[in-house]
Amino acid sequence: MRKIYLLRPEGKNPDRVLEAVKHDIRKYIKRERRRDLPEGASFWDFDCRFGADKESAQTVHPAELINQLDALVAAGGEQCYVELLAKPGVRQRRPVGEGASAEEPTSETDASDD
Repeated sequence: MRKIYLLRPEGKNPDRVLEAVKHDIRKYIKRERRRDLPEGASFWDFDCRFGADKESAQTVHPAELINQLDALVAAGGEQCYVELLAKPGVRQRRPVGEGASAEEPTSETDASDD
């Protein structure tokens, strides 16, 4: 999806337009995630760019897209450019020894508290 949204169209409430833009972005992401995954892929990832126009668009993480949109509206932006391109992603396994073992207390520390 490559789209330019007008954030302050004449005759419409800007708050409702903002909510409609957010809804459209979320709807597109949900629709793309429902598609069948290609062989070897474990999830749908997104290449995302956002800016006031196509030339000034910056690469952002999809989770930050709505926050960037809110910041642009707060700064008084009249329009925004959103580019979301779905691509298959493969999950990487965590190395052994990271994660839960560092967070669990050992039995020696439990015994010394008594």
